[in-house]
Amino acid sequence: MTTDPVLFSIFLIFTGGAILATVALFARQALIVAYIAVGIALGPYGLGLISDPTTIKEISDVGIIFLLFLLGLDLQPQELWNMLRKATLVTAISSVVFGAVGVIVAKTFGYGLIESLVVGAAMMFSSTIIGLKLLPTTVLHHQHTGEIIISILLLQDLIAIIVLLAVQGMGSGAMAWGELGQLGLALPALVIFAIVVERYVLVPLIARFDTIQEYIFLVAIGWCLGMAELAGLLGLSHEIGAFIGGVVLASSPIALFIAESLRPLRDFFLVMFFFSLGAGFNLGVIGDVLFPALALAGAALVLKPLLFRILLRRVGEASGRSLEVGVRLGQISEFSLLIAVTALSAGLISAEASYLIQLATLLTFVVSSYVVVLRYPTPIAISDRLRRN
Repeated sequence: MTTDPVLFSIFLIFTGGAILATVALFARQALIVAYIAVGIALGPYGLGLISDPTTIKEISDVGIIFLLFLLGLDLQPQELWNMLRKATLVTAISSVVFGAVGVIVAKTFGYGLIESLVVGAAMMFSSTIIGLKLLPTTVLHHQHTGEIIISILLLQDLIAIIVLLAVQGMGSGAMAWGELGQLGLALPALVIFAIVVERYVLVPLIARFDTIQEYIFLVAIGWCLGMAELAGLLGLSHEIGAFIGGVVLASSPIALFIAESLRPLRDFFLVMFFFSLGAGFNLGVIGDVLFPALALAGAALVLKPLLFRILLRRVGEASGRSLEVGVRLGQISEFSLLIAVTALSAGLISAEASYLIQLATLLTFVVSSYVVVLRYPTPIAISDRLRRN
């Protein structure tokens, strides 16, 4: 009798995750760290029980798509537009400063100019998955704090797409100007398409069959994944497409039901996402990049909260809220992992520089998660006082 490899992998992920999550809860630690630790322990560079985490990573990306869709469901379009205008200046200045800090750290440890630029680019972004996974979905999304965080992350995602196109263009020897132009046209086209379909197709269907919950559930998933796939075809990220799909449905009276229905599905895929992060890291290279990774991670963990606090206060936000936003965005992004892999494949950086970015990113994931869980309201807080769904 043979064992199905996919079923066996899922068994290991969730059984191992449940065991380590139990230990983490007794130790009053963040669950995200437990999921990453399971990936490191069971992945190809640990016990090797899951030798190829690539499939798991591809499946788990669906969780991020659902996460952005649910976030869109909690934001009214007019409120989002007002926040994006305010967040543009904050995002632009912070990206330049963080990029410069990354270049300086990399040059200090002897990396070449191109490698330092790539490290700087990786430093520019904060983690969508950490920032939003630890954001209470029934509290902060309806408050100003959540709107600021989401606006900054959306703008960073757009910048990250441009950076990825530039990295790919440098690797092939030509800048992808055509693709950059396509990007400028694709976003408004996607928004217009979503508004038209929502108004003339989705709303009439939902109004006619709103008592059939299974149908609403299927329509919501189809709309979410359809918008994600369309965005991908237009050169945008799948996550942006899913978010736009959620925003146009935010005014629907059925939005709350859709959000509650999809939340368990999102959490299932997110557990797999964090597992794949841990499983994909090569423990054997830690000694080669440990000190520069500690310096890069330390710079992100210290400077990001401080700079976001300063910039947000400059645009009129309260001091406490500005600091909280900075702490919640005080890590390097999963987009940085993609930049590191893409730059390595394009021959722009060495394997050592790629692992520097990956280790620094994982370190900030762990430390930032601890800080947020222990200080601010989150769905996975250990303290009853801070636990918010």
